[in-house]
Amino acid sequence: MKWVRLKRAKVAVRGEPVRIPMKGMTAPEEHTHFLHSLLTNDVRGLKPYHFNYHLQLRPNGQPLADYFLYRFEDHYLLDTDRPPQEVIGEFSRLKLSLRVYFEDLTPRLEHLFLFGEGAEGFLEERFGLRIEPLQFRVVEGLLVARNPLRFGIDGYDLMGEPETIDLPSSAQVREELLESIRIENCVPRIGKELREGFSPLEAGMAGRAIALNKGCYVGQEAIARVYFRGRTPRVLVRFRLLGEVMEGEEVFENGRKVGVITSVSREGGLALGYLLRSSFREGALFRAGEGEVKVEGRCPDGEPSES
Repeated sequence: MKWVRLKRAKVAVRGEPVRIPMKGMTAPEEHTHFLHSLLTNDVRGLKPYHFNYHLQLRPNGQPLADYFLYRFEDHYLLDTDRPPQEVIGEFSRLKLSLRVYFEDLTPRLEHLFLFGEGAEGFLEERFGLRIEPLQFRVVEGLLVARNPLRFGIDGYDLMGEPETIDLPSSAQVREELLESIRIENCVPRIGKELREGFSPLEAGMAGRAIALNKGCYVGQEAIARVYFRGRTPRVLVRFRLLGEVMEGEEVFENGRKVGVITSVSREGGLALGYLLRSSFREGALFRAGEGEVKVEGRCPDGEPSES
């Protein structure tokens, strides 16, 4: 069993029931309607004590931020790496006249991620918990969620007051290890694979973070245009590093630019990057920076989720 401390913001989102149903309202609660109309995945259909992963897009469909959204009986919890006051300030402007309220819980909620052999047994012995993927429970003041999406491995989010989280210090690992695991498992990251200039559909976000048939949200029209056009021109690829290659290096084939490196793991000798679909070949070698990269495989495209 291993664990790592994550630096993540936590923002509670609460609201009021809709007083008078109006055209365009997507849910009977104003905070559910607000989030459902802003974020890319299904909020309205999310059941209590379940969670899912979302993007926040610009109107042109480019990624702006990402969130894990945990639904309680009467409110939501946003988990993000954005500064909490930045989230609250922006969302307060966007909610207009909706009765939606935000609270920064970051100082009260330490966040650990527990994974590896023995993690499930530890939670069952310590708390009597067995949790299905994408579900969470609150026990002894601690939120425990089974989250296979965060790093592409089966693991558990633990959020609570510091004194409620007591794990052996000998099992703590550096966050860099999780970055290597993320790259190995082709998990896109905001600011790297998910960034301006690239459609989130190229990173396989359909089905993982985007519900294509949920209705209108910010950036929805741009996403729909890319999706219904057919295959994206670029694909996300995992590379093996051969030589000195840095994040941001362009990838060349016979002197022609065909891609870009977006994430590098020195420990694992791997990288993620975008490659023109027409240039993708298993095992192909490309020039990048002072070295080369070898194609190890294509990251999953994802499928549209139902809602």
